[in-house]
Amino acid sequence: MNIQSIGTLNELGKATGIGTGSNVRENRNAAFETLFEAAVNMIKETNRYTNEAEEAEIAFSLGLMDNTHDLLIAQQKANIALQFTIAVRNQVLDAYKEIMNLQF
Repeated sequence: MNIQSIGTLNELGKATGIGTGSNVRENRNAAFETLFEAAVNMIKETNRYTNEAEEAEIAFSLGLMDNTHDLLIAQQKANIALQFTIAVRNQVLDAYKEIMNLQF
């Protein structure tokens, strides 16, 4: 799993600059787009690892692969990617709940 793709979330800090209303709005839109693209890429990567693990399981079951280490590595990659994706999702939901509880 490429954790560097999450590094684009640092761009959110740049979007909080003080400027004109339209400039701030453009920065917020760009920040949201960056965040959304990072989330979509993370989900695609998790899906790819899961598919690779399923293919390795099928190949091992059919006898096309006899190396159990490759099978376990593919399964662990899929498992770690899924755990990371779920952890990020949980943090986003917690942040959303906090924002919704704010009183203005």
